[in-house]
Amino acid sequence: MTRILNIDEKSLNEAKSIILNGGAVAFPTETVYGLGANALDTSAVNRIFEIKGRPNDNPLIVHVHKDFDIGELVKEIPDYAKKLAQKFLPGPLTMVYKSKGKVSSAVSCGLDTLAIRIPSHEGAQEFLKYVNLPIAAPSANISKHVSPTSAQHVFADLDGKIEIILDGGECKGGIESTVLDCTGEIPVILRSGLITREMIEKTVGVCGEYAYKEGGVARSPGMKYKHYSPKCHTALFDFSEYSKALELYDAELKNGEKVCILCDNSTAKLVGERRYLSLGGTPEEMAANLYSKLREGETFAQLLIAIAPNMQGGVMDGVMNRLTKACRN
Repeated sequence: MTRILNIDEKSLNEAKSIILNGGAVAFPTETVYGLGANALDTSAVNRIFEIKGRPNDNPLIVHVHKDFDIGELVKEIPDYAKKLAQKFLPGPLTMVYKSKGKVSSAVSCGLDTLAIRIPSHEGAQEFLKYVNLPIAAPSANISKHVSPTSAQHVFADLDGKIEIILDGGECKGGIESTVLDCTGEIPVILRSGLITREMIEKTVGVCGEYAYKEGGVARSPGMKYKHYSPKCHTALFDFSEYSKALELYDAELKNGEKVCILCDNSTAKLVGERRYLSLGGTPEEMAANLYSKLREGETFAQLLIAIAPNMQGGVMDGVMNRLTKACRN
């Protein structure tokens, strides 16, 4: 039986016991809920992959509390990484370093690197401080399904698969952390998120961006496979093609399908009387609402038609990365 528990001394003590005994616990972060296990324990890490049904060539991120010495886990921290950590951590930024090999090799799927994150969510910090171990944690959902931004989302996916979910309320960020390769001379974005390329460049002067090619080795979570997908059929249209999206809606509705449009506030004005879910008006609102709206849509729609917002750059890079993968065939 899976239980949702408020975060207090009793639930933290139970969570620590589960972690020390090789189990997994769902916990909140400022981005999405994570499914955490002891990163030093290979069988515990493998259990995460089993619970999620996650391919074992899709690396995990290690979460630590703000006072944890990551020098115990990684070989070298470049000066630019120290500047970025001072500016953005704790926060939605994952930094990839050369690993000392202290954590299980299953975490990085055999790579010689290690992705580390220090979440800013108070509940996450309490949990991580209480267990005082590096915690490997992907999102707390069934693999390829929409990431969870509430304890109820986790319960819907993992009921009966884990013992407890630490309830930290709704996640404010909404999309996963930016993943930044810090193993070279300059930082390189592996996965877009709430910490944008512009923010990184403003802090350290330069930032690259890695383009994953199909069939390559995944250097970061979220590169391979379909991700973030609702349990209904989906279609994605560029904003310039919104009229085609509306035509598809009308045709499918006429065929007796339950259809819904997913769009931002400005596009919603073009939808007319058609049923829609709005992501919000700003990039930050869209990031925060994306997963909850995808989950809401799958509860009643047979086809969810997404119209990409007419905004680009910054946080929208992360939003569009997730929306594209969610609606990819």
